[in-house]
Amino acid sequence: MKFLPYARQTIDGDDVAAVVKVLRSDWLTTGPEVGAFETELAKVTGAKFAVACSSGSAALHLAAMAAGLGPNDSAIVSAVTFLATANAVRYVDAEVLFADTDPKTGISNADDFQAVIETHPKEKIRALFPVHLCGQTADMEAMSGLAEAHDLMIIEDASHALGTTYKTSDGREHAVGGCTHSDMAAFSFHPSKTIAMGEGGAVTTNDHHLYESLCLNRNHGMDCEPSHFINRELAEDADGMVNPWYYEMQAPGYNYRASDIHCALARSQLKKLDAIKARRRDLAALYSRLHAPLAPNITPLTWVENVEPVLHLYPVLIDFDAIGFHRASVMDKLRGLGIGTQVHYLPVNRQPYYRDRYGDSDLPGAAQYYDRVLALPFYPALTDDDVGRVVAALTGLIA
Repeated sequence: MKFLPYARQTIDGDDVAAVVKVLRSDWLTTGPEVGAFETELAKVTGAKFAVACSSGSAALHLAAMAAGLGPNDSAIVSAVTFLATANAVRYVDAEVLFADTDPKTGISNADDFQAVIETHPKEKIRALFPVHLCGQTADMEAMSGLAEAHDLMIIEDASHALGTTYKTSDGREHAVGGCTHSDMAAFSFHPSKTIAMGEGGAVTTNDHHLYESLCLNRNHGMDCEPSHFINRELAEDADGMVNPWYYEMQAPGYNYRASDIHCALARSQLKKLDAIKARRRDLAALYSRLHAPLAPNITPLTWVENVEPVLHLYPVLIDFDAIGFHRASVMDKLRGLGIGTQVHYLPVNRQPYYRDRYGDSDLPGAAQYYDRVLALPFYPALTDDDVGRVVAALTGLIA
């Protein structure tokens, strides 16, 4: 019986050939594949600019730096997310305020962020970090209105949501990453995500100033633009010509560059995005149909209105008391049947570092979501029979 992990990459011959072509080329690190991938990602999302980098965590950090967050600033982060969303705020010495979530979706919406603003009137809040959990989005139209009312920046954690679209009140459709209702959107291309890059990420934006900051900070802060140089006596020769080797660092950046190897894989995967989207949507629909008889003990997530998601994960909400098993026991029993599962996520406000720094937070929606959530196997190579096997195993546990 083959083991079904909760997520995995899907690599075919085209992907292998794309990487091999780079290995046989003159470029391995940052070369033409990086720029080509950025151009194609910008086209897919509808953003003016895309900046590839070494991971989704790096993308969030770069976005926090570009936003100008720093000491004495605060940013509001959805409590149900991976560590990197909150950590990006701390990397720039700003403080984190956690927003509660909808217990049926795990998503923080504008009302949840508004509640944080109202209960922290003395905080210098500069930015909102909504998280598009599992591929579903927050209400970005409402989020944009909130940000405009309070002069806040929006950085979308879109790590789970490549390919997802949503409609606004005027009936228009928007792609996640197009930044119609945000300043920047950060993506992850970890092997478990919609497309795989190995390790990799990107930030999209429509703002040229933010774009320049993202590019500068992913490459050590090295600036090669002559008009920006400060040390003219070092930059120029005796005739006033710029020395061809010269560059400046006016503030430290990071080595967050992506390589041609990684971007070749990402480009190849991006070409298959439509097929990947279709398969993930078919799998989600099949899971939801087969799970229907298991309600109310096991239910899918509530679907967010006006969102056409490309799910990165397929979580279900389980009433563990009703079925008579603790979550760890369910996971162990399923693993014994060759089925991998995972929990996404322990609310970040409950991590020791953040509890020590900010104390306990009363976030009942996030707690309810966490208490019930379990992610099931979900990736394009999963067959319909595999899905049936997973649901049959859960049905057996309930019985």
